[in-house]
Amino acid sequence: MSDLSQEEKNLLGQWAQNFKISLSQSQVHLLGIYLAELLRWNKKINLTGLSSRQGIIKDLLLDSLIPAFFLPNEGRLLDVGSGAGFPAIPLKICRPGLKAHLLESRTKRVNFLRQVLRLTRLPEIEVIRGRIEKDGGILDPQGYHAITARAFAHLPKALAYCAPHLASGGMIVSFQGSQRDKTIKESTSVIEELNLNIHKTISYALPGKVSQRHIVIFKKS
Repeated sequence: MSDLSQEEKNLLGQWAQNFKISLSQSQVHLLGIYLAELLRWNKKINLTGLSSRQGIIKDLLLDSLIPAFFLPNEGRLLDVGSGAGFPAIPLKICRPGLKAHLLESRTKRVNFLRQVLRLTRLPEIEVIRGRIEKDGGILDPQGYHAITARAFAHLPKALAYCAPHLASGGMIVSFQGSQRDKTIKESTSVIEELNLNIHKTISYALPGKVSQRHIVIFKKS
């Protein structure tokens, strides 16, 4: 099944509306193609750690869409440790004008991501095999206007790796759980060293969940 059910479309539409995201029918269809291929591959290799369709939609897809409103319509996006493509592929679908690089080191996941790009025919998006800590030289030398890092590394390390690749005025989008305050406190010295500041924090709870999650957007001072 390459399309979302009406119930799933309603959930997606309401979620998008809550976070000021505009989704066309074409974009919803592309999200359905991505989800179907992810579920197909997930039966063979462990891409997400989640096996149920509803779990992937609620815990990963909806979560990934939230930063879309805060991203520029154009520019360069880097997703570090892309894995199964969250959040980069949903964000690219929402912001088609962004030129996206998906950085992933594991061969099976690289192959999956490239297959998704073939099926969705998204323009200006490329999967790069490598690690940011070792292969920074293969990334865009102009830097990126937005860098996403979801479950990539503990925050201090993630910021240290990502900040050198920011373009002027660029942002780092970090996904944090209920321990956000503790994690930010542990990262204070790194944040100061890198001349970063917290530009925006978005707090929310995923459908059916009680615990709060947070997206923290960092910008250069």
